[in-house]
Amino acid sequence: SHVPGARRIEALNPSQLLKSVKNAAEAGNIRAAMAQDGAALCAFFAWFEAAQAAGERITEIDVDTHLSAARARRPDFVSLSFATIAGFNANGAMPHYRATDASHATIQGDGLLLIDSGGQYLGGTTDITRVVPIGTPSAEQCADYTTVLQAHIALARARFPEDTPSSVLDMLARQPLWRRGLDYGHGTGHGVGYFLNVHEGPQSISVRGHARPHQGMKAGMLTSNEPGLYRDGHWGIRIENLVLAVPVERTEFGTFLAFETVTLCPIDTRCIVQERLSADEIAWLNTYHAQVRDRLLPLVDGAARDWLLERTEPL
Repeated sequence: SHVPGARRIEALNPSQLLKSVKNAAEAGNIRAAMAQDGAALCAFFAWFEAAQAAGERITEIDVDTHLSAARARRPDFVSLSFATIAGFNANGAMPHYRATDASHATIQGDGLLLIDSGGQYLGGTTDITRVVPIGTPSAEQCADYTTVLQAHIALARARFPEDTPSSVLDMLARQPLWRRGLDYGHGTGHGVGYFLNVHEGPQSISVRGHARPHQGMKAGMLTSNEPGLYRDGHWGIRIENLVLAVPVERTEFGTFLAFETVTLCPIDTRCIVQERLSADEIAWLNTYHAQVRDRLLPLVDGAARDWLLERTEPL
């Protein structure tokens, strides 16, 4: 019932914005959690590539099992942040595909394997997608992969005034796809909680987002960068890292933010059509891989270390 003299306010719960902006201590813990997650991924991919080379029969279910076990071995791991999506070829073209005991693919022959996964650590929440070649991917698959990588890099390199509506940034990632007459049906980025929800607002880098006041980008927001491309019935590609908005410059036009990529895991270079990349794009990828190598080397050994060194070789 309405109380006389009371003013009713219909607005976003203020706690959402407070949760979305990570403080310096949280940001430091998130960076450490990302390194542990990256080390788990190195161990997983080293196992996966060795098993593939040995001719072992590996299914999408096995990917989930082995990747979850690699994460569980890391310090401060609590649980998965969502159910692992491992989709080979046509299954990868379904953005929310989930392999089940009754229906899943064996990873064999030629094509692309998409793996979208994440963990909850005491120091933060992770969410990462990588696509790896199986056998010999086609020229068209490599062209698509390169375009998605260009989309990812375009958003990763963004620089924008604080309070820019998050939805506005979506177009940066779509440009490389739109130039080829391509598109994808999901948003490019969602907010991520701090040891909380893997999808958490209020910011949303999406063409379907509205430029409402609470959609403004603030320093400290942790958001995904995950453009994709899906050929129905054939293959799917998505390259996802989490990015932290950080202040980079203050001018007479205000405070400008940029994205610090905090996810640490090599982006597979075997599908890249290098002549399609600009010098700036190659420089971004090489710098990222140098950081990944530097941060993860102290946390891995044996086959995982060898895999990390091989996959972070500069272009």
